[in-house]
Amino acid sequence: MNVMRRVLMLLLVGTVGLATALPAGAQTPGVTSTEIKIGNTNPYSGPASAYGTIGKALGAYFKKINDEGGINGRKINYITYDDSYAPPKTVEMVRRLVEQDQVALLFQTLGTPTNSAIHKYMNGKQVPHIFVATGATKWNDPKNFPWTMGWQPNYQIEGRIYAQYVLKNVKDAKVGILYQNDDYGKDYRKGFLDGLGEAAKRVVVLEQTYEVTDPTIDSQIVNLKNSGANVFFNVTIPKFAVQAIKKSHDIGWKPVHLLNNVSSSLGTTLKPAGLEASKGLITALYMKEVTDPQWKNDKAYLDWVAWMKKYYPEGALDDQANAYAYSVAATLVQALKQCGNDLSRQNIMKQAASLKNLELPMLLPGIKINTSATDFAPIEQEQLAKFNGEIWQVFGELIDASKK
Repeated sequence: MNVMRRVLMLLLVGTVGLATALPAGAQTPGVTSTEIKIGNTNPYSGPASAYGTIGKALGAYFKKINDEGGINGRKINYITYDDSYAPPKTVEMVRRLVEQDQVALLFQTLGTPTNSAIHKYMNGKQVPHIFVATGATKWNDPKNFPWTMGWQPNYQIEGRIYAQYVLKNVKDAKVGILYQNDDYGKDYRKGFLDGLGEAAKRVVVLEQTYEVTDPTIDSQIVNLKNSGANVFFNVTIPKFAVQAIKKSHDIGWKPVHLLNNVSSSLGTTLKPAGLEASKGLITALYMKEVTDPQWKNDKAYLDWVAWMKKYYPEGALDDQANAYAYSVAATLVQALKQCGNDLSRQNIMKQAASLKNLELPMLLPGIKINTSATDFAPIEQEQLAKFNGEIWQVFGELIDASKK
């Protein structure tokens, strides 16, 4: 009996000793005294594979952070899976990340339809689903979805900016709209139409949609030209943006061409479409364009180039997506640093929602990141730019959508 008691006491003491030795945050899946496990999905294949470089660049940034000692002594274990921009596959990959890989959080999952498919699941599981790679307005809904947060300026804000430009600058505007037939495309469309207000009934002459599985959008472009539209609001991901720019040029249609920011990369969209065909495009920017010579001696740009050459040498220096990844990864690192040794999922969300006037080197001057418990929209400032055949040239004032 005494032997049994002694064994039980030793087991009890050992268990207590183990518990007290565990680091703070050890109860959080994916967090140990030496690592933070972060999950991601990205379209490395499929119709949106041009964005695959983002997932790779994120990994390269985390490699840099790990080489510098990690975050508060913990290294980042970054796990990313290919979802092919297919919502059912996203669901499968995210369940794997949460339930099998036991990640602490989900970061920068890419795409509006894909994130929509996991939105309720992530909030039901109470797993941070933060700085998602989509500008849908719905990610700024902390009351109903407190575990999901966006990062880039939302699509409705951007759509309203384009609408204001048309109303102020295009005489006798006749607008044709092409948009992806899902939450991403409809969000841009809503912002644009809201920005036009009552004028929408008068100036919008034709709307066309496409499915992400469509092989081509040539017929939609021909229809838009035949409608008499002299303004083209082009809401497409890079694959279809290239087609739209090329086809418009080939058939001699030269409207005021408004291209959504998500397809504004020189390397991914404009070069494949043709620089001459892309001349005159208008977009909205919130980051320093990596192809703009005005930044060639800028310390932030030079630091980014040095990082690319060391950690992601196979990445393209003319692809804006790589600067985007660099910036959003820095935002996550800041939030995790603010967590200190409390890496509970609740505190990760709290710190993501506690970013104050964060300035990142590759954002346009004057743009700051701010979040709060009631504001899950980190970036709410943009500036219009026109492509001159070589680079995007910003014009006008910085537009701050956070000021109502």
